Amino acid sequence: MYPILLLHMKIRKGNTEAEILLRGGYLYSFTVNGKDVILRGNLYKPTRGGMALLIPYANRVKDGEYEFDGIKYSLPKNKEGNAIHGLVLDGAFEVVDKKDDSLTLQYLLKHDGYPSTLLCKVNYKVDENTLSVTISVTNTGERRAPLTVGAHPYFIISNDWEIFASTDVKQCVMKDKIPTGDLVSSKFEHREYDDCFLINGDIQLKSSYSSILIKRENMPFVQVYTGVKGALAIEPMSGAPDAYHNGLGLKVLNSKEEANFSFQIFVERI
Repeated sequence: MYPILLLHMKIRKGNTEAEILLRGGYLYSFTVNGKDVILRGNLYKPTRGGMALLIPYANRVKDGEYEFDGIKYSLPKNKEGNAIHGLVLDGAFEVVDKKDDSLTLQYLLKHDGYPSTLLCKVNYKVDENTLSVTISVTNTGERRAPLTVGAHPYFIISNDWEIFASTDVKQCVMKDKIPTGDLVSSKFEHREYDDCFLINGDIQLKSSYSSILIKRENMPFVQVYTGVKGALAIEPMSGAPDAYHNGLGLKVLNSKEEANFSFQIFVERI
């Protein structure tokens, strides 16, 4: 169905390799010493494996509708009746630059449910035991527009996993999986998650399988999700789910303005 878009572009440095699909700018695999760090991608359900890009909203928009600058917009809805995971999952990204250890892709986002046009670029770069991801979004249209950006990596874990944060943790108060806008102090426990947190410092995920350190810039929110067996999603995000309504981390991007976001995944042990 997508013979060209499903082409795997490989980048490599030393013992570290990543595979990226043009469709969605999707990280299909990330390995160190030949061992998978993330769950291999799911071509039919990209947010159930690999690492999908979430642009121009990260996770849910309540009821798939929002109002911006006095205009009402409608987005594609899931079975819950909400919009979810942005508008670029099926986007035909183009190669801007390719080196042995890095790849830059871009996609022009136009959608009836969004006020403007966005030029979305993503750069993947590998180094020894490290993956760096930089996302830049430029509003190329004439109207200003709301923006949150995220990524959805599934880290492979064993059952003894633990999450640590280098700073205080604030958890979004949720109602029907939608943040209300309120935050409460929290700490990580070994339990089931589909929750959003505000964490300004680094995050570490440890299990018998591996030890991972995640550093982020302009992406202070994270969604933690345990709904896929053998993996745990820790999703860097610039804003919370439903930021179009609750305003948590929402960026309003003016015409011709660019916004940049990045994170790094350090594999300390595998």
